[in-house]
Amino acid sequence: MFEFFFKYPVAVFTKGQFVFLNRWPFWVLVCLVVVAAVVLAAPFRRPTGKISGVRKGVIWLLESALAASILLLLWQPAVSVATLKTQQNVIAVVVDDSRSMAVREPDGTRRDHAARLLESGLRAALAQKFQVRLYRLGSTLERFDKTEQLTASAPSTRIGEGLRQVAAEAASLPIGAVILLSDGADNAGGIDLATLAEVRQRRIPVHAIGLGRERFERDLEISDVEIPPRAWADSRINAQVSFRQRGYSRSKARLVVKDGSKVIASREVVLREDGVRQTETAVFDAGVAGAHNLRFAIDPLAGEENLGNNGVSRLLNVESQKRRILYVEGEPRWEFKFIRRALDEERTLKLVSMLRTTENKIYRQGIDDPHELVEGFPAKAEELFAYQAVIVGSLEAGYFTAAQLDLLREFVDRRGGGLLFLGGRAGLGEGGWGRSAVADLLPVVLPERKGTFHRERAGVEVTPAGRENLICRLEDNPERNAERWKKLPSLMDYQETGAPKPGAVVLAEAVPSGTGRVPLLVTQSYGRGRTAVFATGGSWRWQMLQDLADRTHETFWQQLLRWLADSPGQVVAATPRPMLSDERRVPIRVEVRDKTYLPSGGVRVEARISGPDGITDVIEMTPDPSSTGTFTGEWNAEKAGGYMAEVVAQRGEEEVGRDILLFHREDGVAENFRAEQNRELLETLSEQTGGRYYRPQDWAKLASEISYSEAGVTVRETKDLWDMPAVFLALIAIRSMEWLLRRRWGAV
Repeated sequence: MFEFFFKYPVAVFTKGQFVFLNRWPFWVLVCLVVVAAVVLAAPFRRPTGKISGVRKGVIWLLESALAASILLLLWQPAVSVATLKTQQNVIAVVVDDSRSMAVREPDGTRRDHAARLLESGLRAALAQKFQVRLYRLGSTLERFDKTEQLTASAPSTRIGEGLRQVAAEAASLPIGAVILLSDGADNAGGIDLATLAEVRQRRIPVHAIGLGRERFERDLEISDVEIPPRAWADSRINAQVSFRQRGYSRSKARLVVKDGSKVIASREVVLREDGVRQTETAVFDAGVAGAHNLRFAIDPLAGEENLGNNGVSRLLNVESQKRRILYVEGEPRWEFKFIRRALDEERTLKLVSMLRTTENKIYRQGIDDPHELVEGFPAKAEELFAYQAVIVGSLEAGYFTAAQLDLLREFVDRRGGGLLFLGGRAGLGEGGWGRSAVADLLPVVLPERKGTFHRERAGVEVTPAGRENLICRLEDNPERNAERWKKLPSLMDYQETGAPKPGAVVLAEAVPSGTGRVPLLVTQSYGRGRTAVFATGGSWRWQMLQDLADRTHETFWQQLLRWLADSPGQVVAATPRPMLSDERRVPIRVEVRDKTYLPSGGVRVEARISGPDGITDVIEMTPDPSSTGTFTGEWNAEKAGGYMAEVVAQRGEEEVGRDILLFHREDGVAENFRAEQNRELLETLSEQTGGRYYRPQDWAKLASEISYSEAGVTVRETKDLWDMPAVFLALIAIRSMEWLLRRRWGAV
């Protein structure tokens, strides 16, 4: 239809330049248009009873437009466009040959659609004007001659890599354009800007023909699972499982977590509206120390069209080494005793306590060395930084020297440690912490007055944030968890904390009788570490007033202190993608710090890698010149399976520290996800390179429009515009509109 009115395809106008073939100066045209408008306005200056006011202006505008159009045609408007020379250019036809092309559509697989499209006329139409080269695309690009060679079996799709190879061939071949037959399911996460820039630099238009349905009518796909990369033995893990579905709104499904063949968590979820991203929580035990390959899946639903995207795997490194927590208490009290007792059976936490019994005397428990804490609270960074967390009980800020307070700040900020303040008659506001040098460490703004500590009973309720948080997780179900907290014995006391700071999270509130609510458990992140306030010294009643077998008190304190002591070591190794889907490249980044947790240079860092089938390798990490203490490296995982990298940092013969990094390579999995046609990617690719997106049934338009390109061997053609049917129709429309208006207004 477009060509019927405008004589040429859309590509002529989008890629061409508007020119005038008449050599008369353009300013002459402008002057003639102005003169014509003035002359046509003369009759309307005389008064007339039939046409007046705005109606005169409308008629004058229509007459002037008609005159201007006729004058414009005298200058012979045309379009100058570059076209490919016949039989002197190559058209690269790239066919997606990955496993997603084997997805069955109503009339065959996507691979069948691509083969039929080539054989039913597209290939022959192109061959009449150009040389045609066929490529099949998976993780790389390969030549092929017959459609029977298309197998739809490549484990991944790398569109960007394929285009990069085509651009490289364009250096020695006159490639005029690229035709991409694909569903757009690219496993590399999109096409990088460098590849697009290279294709644009060579002016190669990429025309995409989209294959496959743009959405499944009945399908559920897990899009992401968020879990920490490491955990402690016997701890609880909170995983966030995100998914979308179509066709099953308000149905029920079962979310299952497996460690190998063992089911470690299972819960029923109610599916929300179609197409809406839904996130559900799965809570499970981390288990014993070691590497765990966890499988998160939703059981298949009736009539589901793609079952391969119902589950994903994640790696979890469970560690067993003990974390040391320093507990500084200002007076003997029941809370001190019961916190210590709560950790008696905890294998991953060790409590080292320092209790002030008199003004100048302390009682030490849990020490590893007779000299530990003999001088009181540590005064040197390497002494304090040997702990992962610090608890400050009912103890005034004035007990610490200015240097010790500064050290406490650096413990959180630089070392990444955890700091917990407890309520008490000498704690928080009563102990002057709100006016101390470390007041900014507190997640609350403490009241600047005395009398904030109350020896009165108070109930406890978790906030909406606390219902889902692992610290307060006494029951897996959030609603039952909230009810469980309400039924706990009341606290022996509570302390006013003031307003939470921006960014702080209130997990639980104290509910005194008749006085409203008071923030009880408040947390926040600070620098590399974390801080919290638990504004009471009376949680011991949860143990004393419940059945002997009840473990509420132990569970809460173990969960709180695990969170508090989750601090980094001197060596921290990471990789951006621990689960490699059809990819082998493993970038590794390592941060090394000394005993005072300052970035440490001058060390040797190596990664000792072991993997499936006895694979072993050692790579030496390279210092990052832009960041002291940072080292980078890269390794290729040649085989599918699980890998472990033990990263060791040494200064001479002395070991600075070590860390364990897990990663896993999976082949043939990524193609099961996002299997619907990614039209957005294909349209964006075409638009960015000067091509167009086509539906399969529009291949004839592509064959006729592909000639208009500035790549390869080209010649410029000039195409007249004056004889377009649209021009003739426009002139008739202007004149007809003027006549109809005159007739309506009685001027004819």
